Amino acid sequence: MPNRQPTRRQCLEAIAAFGAAGLLPRHAWAQAAWPSKSVRFVVPFAPGGSSEIVARTTAAELSKSLGQSVYVDNKPGGAGNVAMAEVARADDQHTLILGHIGTLAVNPYIFDKLPYDPNRDFKPISLLAKVPSLYLVHPDLPVKNLKEFIALAKAKPGRLNYGSAGNGSAGHLAMEYLKMASDTFILHVPYRGTGPQLTDLLAGRLDAASVGAPAVLQFIKAGKLRCIATGTTQRIPQLPDVPTVAEQGYPGFEMTQWYGLMAPASLPQPAADKLAAAAAKAMREKDALDRLSNDAAIAVGSTPAEFAAFIAAEQKRWKPVIARAKIKPD
Repeated sequence: MPNRQPTRRQCLEAIAAFGAAGLLPRHAWAQAAWPSKSVRFVVPFAPGGSSEIVARTTAAELSKSLGQSVYVDNKPGGAGNVAMAEVARADDQHTLILGHIGTLAVNPYIFDKLPYDPNRDFKPISLLAKVPSLYLVHPDLPVKNLKEFIALAKAKPGRLNYGSAGNGSAGHLAMEYLKMASDTFILHVPYRGTGPQLTDLLAGRLDAASVGAPAVLQFIKAGKLRCIATGTTQRIPQLPDVPTVAEQGYPGFEMTQWYGLMAPASLPQPAADKLAAAAAKAMREKDALDRLSNDAAIAVGSTPAEFAAFIAAEQKRWKPVIARAKIKPD
Protein backbone atom coordinates (compact mmCIF):
# COMPACT_ATOMS: atom_id res chain seq x y z
CA MET A 1 0.00 0.00 0.00
CA PRO A 2 1.22 3.57 -0.65
CA ASN A 3 2.57 5.52 2.28
CA ARG A 4 -0.18 8.10 2.86
CA GLN A 5 0.72 11.35 4.61
CA PRO A 6 -1.64 12.47 7.43
CA THR A 7 -3.93 15.37 6.65
CA ARG A 8 -3.60 18.72 8.42
CA ARG A 9 -6.78 18.02 10.33
CA GLN A 10 -5.44 14.65 11.52
CA CYS A 11 -2.25 16.37 12.69
CA LEU A 12 -4.19 18.98 14.64
CA GLU A 13 -6.38 16.31 16.20
CA ALA A 14 -3.28 14.41 17.29
CA ILE A 15 -1.77 17.57 18.75
CA ALA A 16 -5.00 18.27 20.61
CA ALA A 17 -5.02 14.76 22.04
CA PHE A 18 -1.43 15.06 23.29
CA GLY A 19 -2.11 18.51 24.69
CA ALA A 20 -5.24 17.39 26.53
CA ALA A 21 -3.28 14.49 28.01
CA GLY A 22 -0.57 16.83 29.25
CA LEU A 23 2.07 15.30 26.96
CA LEU A 24 2.93 18.57 25.20
CA PRO A 25 4.68 21.56 26.76
CA ARG A 26 2.31 24.43 27.49
CA HIS A 27 3.95 26.75 24.94
CA ALA A 28 3.64 24.16 22.16
CA TRP A 29 -0.03 23.60 22.97
CA ALA A 30 -0.74 27.35 22.91
CA GLN A 31 1.07 27.78 19.62
CA ALA A 32 -0.67 24.86 17.94
CA ALA A 33 -4.22 25.21 19.13
CA TRP A 34 -4.91 28.67 20.54
CA PRO A 35 -7.71 29.68 20.68
CA SER A 36 -9.40 26.37 21.39
CA LYS A 37 -12.73 27.90 22.47
CA SER A 38 -14.67 31.17 22.44
CA VAL A 39 -12.72 34.25 23.52
CA ARG A 40 -14.17 36.67 26.04
CA PHE A 41 -13.35 40.30 25.26
CA VAL A 42 -14.02 42.35 28.39
CA VAL A 43 -14.94 46.03 28.14
CA PRO A 44 -14.46 47.71 31.54
CA PHE A 45 -17.27 50.23 30.97
CA ALA A 46 -21.04 50.31 30.60
CA PRO A 47 -22.53 49.84 27.11
CA GLY A 48 -23.21 52.89 24.96
CA GLY A 49 -19.86 54.63 24.57
CA SER A 50 -16.99 54.69 22.11
CA SER A 51 -15.49 51.65 23.82
CA GLU A 52 -18.49 49.59 22.75
CA ILE A 53 -18.09 50.52 19.08
CA VAL A 54 -14.35 49.85 18.99
CA ALA A 55 -14.71 46.57 20.91
CA ARG A 56 -17.52 45.15 18.79
CA THR A 57 -15.78 46.12 15.56
CA THR A 58 -12.60 44.42 16.74
CA ALA A 59 -14.42 41.33 18.03
CA ALA A 60 -16.18 40.81 14.72
CA GLU A 61 -12.91 40.84 12.78
CA LEU A 62 -11.01 38.71 15.30
CA SER A 63 -13.76 36.09 15.13
CA LYS A 64 -13.04 35.73 11.42
CA SER A 65 -9.25 35.60 11.79
CA LEU A 66 -9.01 33.35 14.83
CA GLY A 67 -11.67 30.84 13.82
CA GLN A 68 -13.40 31.11 17.20
CA SER A 69 -16.16 33.37 18.43
CA VAL A 70 -14.91 36.53 20.15
CA TYR A 71 -17.70 38.05 22.24
CA VAL A 72 -17.88 41.35 24.09
CA ASP A 73 -18.62 41.32 27.82
CA ASN A 74 -19.26 44.72 29.45
CA LYS A 75 -18.12 44.78 33.06
CA PRO A 76 -18.28 48.35 34.43
CA GLY A 77 -17.34 49.49 37.89
CA GLY A 78 -14.61 51.26 39.83
CA ALA A 79 -13.37 53.38 36.89
CA GLY A 80 -12.52 50.16 35.07
CA ASN A 81 -10.58 48.71 38.00
CA VAL A 82 -13.02 45.86 38.64
CA ALA A 83 -12.65 44.42 35.16
CA MET A 84 -8.91 45.06 34.97
CA ALA A 85 -8.32 43.22 38.25
CA GLU A 86 -10.44 40.27 37.15
CA VAL A 87 -8.73 39.90 33.78
CA ALA A 88 -5.27 40.31 35.33
CA ARG A 89 -5.99 37.15 37.34
CA ALA A 90 -7.65 35.21 34.50
CA ASP A 91 -5.76 32.02 33.68
CA ASP A 92 -8.05 30.40 31.13
CA GLN A 93 -5.98 31.84 28.24
CA HIS A 94 -9.21 32.99 26.56
CA THR A 95 -9.97 36.25 28.36
CA LEU A 96 -8.84 39.61 26.95
CA ILE A 97 -9.62 43.22 27.84
CA LEU A 98 -9.99 46.55 26.10
CA GLY A 99 -7.24 48.84 27.38
CA HIS A 100 -8.03 52.53 27.63
CA ILE A 101 -6.46 55.86 28.49
CA GLY A 102 -8.23 55.74 31.86
CA THR A 103 -7.29 52.25 33.04
CA LEU A 104 -3.73 52.34 31.71
CA ALA A 105 -2.57 55.96 31.93
CA VAL A 106 -4.83 57.69 34.47
CA ASN A 107 -5.87 55.28 37.22
CA PRO A 108 -2.27 54.65 38.34
CA TYR A 109 -2.11 58.33 39.37
CA ILE A 110 -5.56 58.93 40.87
CA PHE A 111 -5.83 55.83 43.06
CA ASP A 112 -3.59 55.37 46.06
CA LYS A 113 -3.63 51.62 45.44
CA LEU A 114 -4.78 49.68 42.39
CA PRO A 115 -5.90 46.03 42.38
CA TYR A 116 -3.74 45.53 39.28
CA ASP A 117 -0.48 46.77 37.82
CA PRO A 118 -1.03 48.12 34.30
CA ASN A 119 2.57 47.43 33.30
CA ARG A 120 3.27 44.08 34.95
CA ASP A 121 -0.08 42.30 34.91
CA PHE A 122 -0.82 42.68 31.19
CA LYS A 123 0.73 42.18 27.80
CA PRO A 124 0.07 45.03 25.35
CA ILE A 125 -1.19 43.43 22.13
CA SER A 126 -2.16 46.27 19.80
CA LEU A 127 -3.31 49.88 19.86
CA LEU A 128 -6.62 49.45 18.06
CA ALA A 129 -8.03 52.92 17.51
CA LYS A 130 -7.94 56.57 18.48
CA VAL A 131 -11.20 58.44 18.96
CA PRO A 132 -11.54 62.22 18.62
CA SER A 133 -12.81 63.89 21.79
CA LEU A 134 -15.68 66.23 20.95
CA TYR A 135 -16.74 69.14 23.16
CA LEU A 136 -20.52 69.29 23.32
CA VAL A 137 -23.28 71.42 24.77
CA HIS A 138 -27.02 70.99 24.95
CA PRO A 139 -28.68 73.05 22.18
CA ASP A 140 -30.56 75.16 24.75
CA LEU A 141 -27.29 76.58 26.07
CA PRO A 142 -26.90 80.01 24.42
CA VAL A 143 -23.47 79.40 22.86
CA LYS A 144 -22.50 78.57 19.28
CA ASN A 145 -18.78 77.91 19.66
CA LEU A 146 -16.02 77.32 22.19
CA LYS A 147 -15.18 81.01 22.61
CA GLU A 148 -18.77 81.79 23.59
CA PHE A 149 -18.85 78.79 25.94
CA ILE A 150 -15.66 79.91 27.69
CA ALA A 151 -16.98 83.47 27.94
CA LEU A 152 -20.20 82.21 29.54
CA ALA A 153 -18.27 80.01 31.97
CA LYS A 154 -16.10 82.96 33.00
CA ALA A 155 -19.16 85.18 33.44
CA LYS A 156 -20.86 82.54 35.60
CA PRO A 157 -18.10 80.63 37.41
CA GLY A 158 -19.44 77.39 38.90
CA ARG A 159 -22.91 77.90 37.39
CA LEU A 160 -22.30 75.66 34.36
CA ASN A 161 -21.85 71.92 34.74
CA TYR A 162 -20.46 69.09 32.66
CA GLY A 163 -20.89 65.34 32.84
CA SER A 164 -18.42 62.52 32.40
CA ALA A 165 -18.46 58.73 32.40
CA GLY A 166 -16.82 58.87 35.83
CA ASN A 167 -13.86 60.29 37.71
CA GLY A 168 -10.69 59.70 35.71
CA SER A 169 -12.58 58.87 32.54
CA ALA A 170 -11.45 60.27 29.18
CA GLY A 171 -14.31 62.77 29.22
CA HIS A 172 -13.31 63.95 32.69
CA LEU A 173 -9.70 64.40 31.58
CA ALA A 174 -10.76 66.23 28.42
CA MET A 175 -12.87 68.77 30.30
CA GLU A 176 -10.33 69.29 33.06
CA TYR A 177 -7.66 69.79 30.42
CA LEU A 178 -9.86 72.45 28.78
CA LYS A 179 -10.58 74.08 32.14
CA MET A 180 -6.86 74.32 32.85
CA ALA A 181 -6.12 75.76 29.42
CA SER A 182 -8.93 78.34 29.65
CA ASP A 183 -8.72 79.08 33.39
CA THR A 184 -12.43 78.43 33.98
CA PHE A 185 -14.45 76.78 36.74
CA ILE A 186 -17.16 74.38 35.54
CA LEU A 187 -18.82 71.90 37.90
CA HIS A 188 -18.10 68.23 37.27
CA VAL A 189 -20.93 65.66 37.52
CA PRO A 190 -19.56 62.09 37.29
CA TYR A 191 -21.76 59.23 36.02
CA ARG A 192 -21.34 55.48 35.83
CA GLY A 193 -20.66 55.22 32.13
CA THR A 194 -21.15 57.19 28.93
CA GLY A 195 -24.69 55.93 28.35
CA PRO A 196 -26.21 57.39 31.55
CA GLN A 197 -24.26 60.61 31.04
CA LEU A 198 -25.61 61.02 27.49
CA THR A 199 -29.16 60.46 28.70
CA ASP A 200 -28.93 63.50 30.97
CA LEU A 201 -27.03 65.59 28.42
CA LEU A 202 -29.69 64.93 25.78
CA ALA A 203 -32.43 65.75 28.30
CA GLY A 204 -30.81 69.10 29.16
CA ARG A 205 -29.96 68.16 32.73
CA LEU A 206 -26.30 68.75 31.85
CA ASP A 207 -24.88 71.80 30.12
CA ALA A 208 -21.83 70.24 28.51
CA ALA A 209 -19.58 67.21 28.14
CA SER A 210 -16.67 65.83 26.19
CA VAL A 211 -17.45 62.50 24.56
CA GLY A 212 -15.75 60.30 21.98
CA ALA A 213 -17.06 60.96 18.48
CA PRO A 214 -18.52 57.49 17.73
CA ALA A 215 -21.03 57.70 20.55
CA VAL A 216 -22.46 61.12 19.66
CA LEU A 217 -22.19 61.82 15.93
CA GLN A 218 -25.77 60.71 15.34
CA PHE A 219 -27.06 63.16 17.96
CA ILE A 220 -24.99 66.03 16.54
CA LYS A 221 -26.28 65.40 13.03
CA ALA A 222 -29.84 65.22 14.34
CA GLY A 223 -29.47 68.57 16.12
CA LYS A 224 -29.95 67.05 19.56
CA LEU A 225 -26.44 68.07 20.65
CA ARG A 226 -24.20 70.92 19.51
CA CYS A 227 -20.48 70.30 18.94
CA ILE A 228 -18.52 73.46 19.72
CA ALA A 229 -15.00 72.07 19.21
CA THR A 230 -12.96 68.97 18.47
CA GLY A 231 -9.92 67.92 20.47
CA THR A 232 -8.00 66.81 17.40
CA THR A 233 -5.13 68.71 15.83
CA GLN A 234 -7.12 69.04 12.60
CA ARG A 235 -10.83 69.20 11.81
CA ILE A 236 -12.45 65.84 11.28
CA PRO A 237 -14.13 64.97 7.96
CA GLN A 238 -17.42 64.09 9.64
CA LEU A 239 -17.71 67.62 11.11
CA PRO A 240 -15.82 69.86 8.66
CA ASP A 241 -17.47 73.06 9.91
CA VAL A 242 -16.51 72.51 13.55
CA PRO A 243 -13.15 74.10 14.44
CA THR A 244 -10.64 72.51 16.79
CA VAL A 245 -9.92 73.78 20.29
CA ALA A 246 -6.53 74.93 19.01
CA GLU A 247 -8.15 77.00 16.27
CA GLN A 248 -10.31 78.78 18.83
CA GLY A 249 -7.54 80.31 20.86
CA TYR A 250 -5.58 77.44 22.44
CA PRO A 251 -2.60 76.56 20.22
CA GLY A 252 -1.13 73.10 20.73
CA PHE A 253 -4.23 71.75 22.47
CA GLU A 254 -4.91 68.09 21.68
CA MET A 255 -7.21 65.54 23.28
CA THR A 256 -8.11 62.14 21.86
CA GLN A 257 -9.27 58.94 23.50
CA TRP A 258 -7.59 55.65 22.65
CA TYR A 259 -8.32 51.97 22.94
CA GLY A 260 -6.07 48.94 22.74
CA LEU A 261 -6.14 45.19 23.11
CA MET A 262 -4.56 43.79 26.27
CA ALA A 263 -4.03 40.21 27.46
CA PRO A 264 -3.17 38.87 30.90
CA ALA A 265 0.58 38.55 31.41
CA SER A 266 0.05 34.80 31.77
CA LEU A 267 -0.96 34.38 28.12
CA PRO A 268 1.79 32.28 26.47
CA GLN A 269 3.90 34.28 24.05
CA PRO A 270 3.03 32.22 20.96
CA ALA A 271 -0.66 32.91 21.59
CA ALA A 272 0.06 36.60 22.20
CA ASP A 273 2.00 36.80 18.93
CA LYS A 274 -0.84 35.15 17.02
CA LEU A 275 -3.34 37.52 18.63
CA ALA A 276 -1.22 40.58 17.84
CA ALA A 277 -0.99 39.64 14.17
CA ALA A 278 -4.75 39.06 14.04
CA ALA A 279 -5.51 42.37 15.78
CA ALA A 280 -3.27 44.39 13.45
CA LYS A 281 -4.86 42.66 10.47
CA ALA A 282 -8.35 43.33 11.87
CA MET A 283 -7.75 47.08 11.88
CA ARG A 284 -6.81 46.97 8.19
CA GLU A 285 -9.94 45.13 7.06
CA LYS A 286 -12.35 47.15 4.95
CA ASP A 287 -15.36 46.39 7.16
CA ALA A 288 -13.52 47.63 10.24
CA LEU A 289 -12.12 50.69 8.49
CA ASP A 290 -15.55 51.62 7.15
CA ARG A 291 -17.28 51.11 10.48
CA LEU A 292 -14.74 53.10 12.47
CA SER A 293 -14.48 55.84 9.85
CA ASN A 294 -18.26 56.24 9.80
CA ASP A 295 -18.06 56.90 13.53
CA ALA A 296 -15.03 59.21 13.23
CA ALA A 297 -12.71 56.74 14.91
CA ILE A 298 -9.18 56.29 13.52
CA ALA A 299 -8.02 52.69 13.12
CA VAL A 300 -4.40 52.03 14.16
CA GLY A 301 -3.43 48.36 14.57
CA SER A 302 0.05 48.74 16.08
CA THR A 303 2.60 46.12 17.09
CA PRO A 304 2.92 45.11 20.77
CA ALA A 305 6.19 47.05 21.08
CA GLU A 306 4.64 50.17 19.58
CA PHE A 307 1.65 49.91 21.91
CA ALA A 308 3.89 49.44 24.96
CA ALA A 309 5.87 52.57 24.03
CA PHE A 310 2.64 54.51 23.47
CA ILE A 311 1.29 53.54 26.90
CA ALA A 312 4.53 54.66 28.56
CA ALA A 313 4.38 58.02 26.77
CA GLU A 314 0.74 58.55 27.77
CA GLN A 315 1.50 57.76 31.41
CA LYS A 316 4.26 60.36 31.35
CA ARG A 317 1.95 62.89 29.68
CA TRP A 318 -1.02 62.61 32.03
CA LYS A 319 0.72 62.25 35.38
CA PRO A 320 1.40 66.01 35.81
CA VAL A 321 -2.05 66.96 34.44
CA ILE A 322 -3.77 64.76 37.00
CA ALA A 323 -1.64 66.15 39.81
CA ARG A 324 -2.39 69.73 38.83
CA ALA A 325 -6.14 69.10 38.43
CA LYS A 326 -6.18 67.14 41.72
CA ILE A 327 -8.34 64.41 40.17
CA LYS A 328 -9.39 61.83 42.75
CA PRO A 329 -11.58 58.70 42.49
CA ASP A 330 -15.22 58.68 43.58
